[in-house]
Amino acid sequence: MEWPGPAEALLEHARDKIVVLDEEGTFRYLNRATTDILEFEPDELQGENAFEHIHPDDREQVLSRFERVVAGREYDGTVEYRHRTGDGSYMWLESRIAKLTDPEGYIVSSRDITERIQAERERDETAERLEELAAKADDVLWMFSADWSELLFLNAAYEPIYGQSADKVRANPQCFLDAVHPDDRTAVRDGMARLSAGESVDMEYRVNRRHDYSRWVWVQAEPISEAGDVVRIVGFTRDVTDRRRRERQLRVIDTILRHNLRNDLNTVIGHAEYVSEHPEDDPPTHASAIERTAQELLYKAEKQRRTIELLTDPVTPCRIEVTTAIEEAVATVTDHYPGADIETDLPASLPICAIGEIGTAIQELLGNAAKHAEASPWIRVTAGQVDDRGVVEIEDSCPPIPDYEYRVLTGEEEMDGVTHTSGLGLWLVYWVVDLSNGTISFESDDDGNTVTVSLPLATSET
Repeated sequence: MEWPGPAEALLEHARDKIVVLDEEGTFRYLNRATTDILEFEPDELQGENAFEHIHPDDREQVLSRFERVVAGREYDGTVEYRHRTGDGSYMWLESRIAKLTDPEGYIVSSRDITERIQAERERDETAERLEELAAKADDVLWMFSADWSELLFLNAAYEPIYGQSADKVRANPQCFLDAVHPDDRTAVRDGMARLSAGESVDMEYRVNRRHDYSRWVWVQAEPISEAGDVVRIVGFTRDVTDRRRRERQLRVIDTILRHNLRNDLNTVIGHAEYVSEHPEDDPPTHASAIERTAQELLYKAEKQRRTIELLTDPVTPCRIEVTTAIEEAVATVTDHYPGADIETDLPASLPICAIGEIGTAIQELLGNAAKHAEASPWIRVTAGQVDDRGVVEIEDSCPPIPDYEYRVLTGEEEMDGVTHTSGLGLWLVYWVVDLSNGTISFESDDDGNTVTVSLPLATSET
């Protein structure tokens, strides 16, 4: 095929491969760039069918686009595909096909896009690996736009930790604040504003309305800037509930241990000093007091040992028949306190999901009620199903439990060095219920106390 002199000179110096095909796809002209790009001399391909040199997996789509241009359904068409080179390998080309008016034929200009395709594949493979890692990660990985109006990424770990569906956050990005404890939302909003302003954030707060905001999370986040402007915010969220729980447990045990040792040893030392200074004044009475206090201290030490074992080596919640656990606890407490009047209203069966020590916790609650009653102890135990929970309710006629006791238990107030709870008993109950993914609440009035324990019902998978 012949071209006018100036036109051919321009084509021969073009960096893109430019060829002319007839209606059958036969090469009628190939410029010099053919050699540079495909390592074929133009004469080697002249007269051959162009589609024979296209990768078999790409041939159909390229032929279809070419036929649409030939049929006049498209003025031109662009397509990406693999083309065989002089050494038998394939390279990626991006080609634009257009119809010539004079002379007749179809011009195809092509450029090498192999590096771009390889870079895209590497990027896609990297993104796929990151998606796989994110899907398996226990931490929540997230990315928002700088103004928090768009959620750009969120992995599957979000819902179990926050107790809110990821789809809900995608639809309304700032609704994740609904999953944050109301008392912590101001601090979280402040952190969001600082991130949008270009500051890093490291903070902890409570989440998960489904679990009464009992989960603690640790969040680290960074602003991503381009040309000096924050464009995205990335971060991770880690569930640190167990760490928070352990820290609190250590503080409580340390405080109670020091309190018990100090009080009981002061009693022992006081009696011992009195006997030493007044040997003639009834030493056996003081010896009995010392022995009684020592026995109480041993009992407290044993309870503390059991509590520490529970906390350091907790077991997984399992299926437990709570009716049976209550009946066994009632029998044990009745043996220790024969004068206690314990009424029960229990279903024949109420399977719950809890750790094995739940029976010990119920026994502790019953024992406390029997021990602290001012007259003949009256206790009533009921159990039943409320929605998807098993609920155990213990009423007694004891003096009201001080507000401070259950405010400390529920975390509303911290135990200090001056005021203490009465001992490890209620803490043991609280931790057993907590490790069973349950909740405990207290109500008190002049007639007595009501303790309500709510636990997950057992399922077929428990």
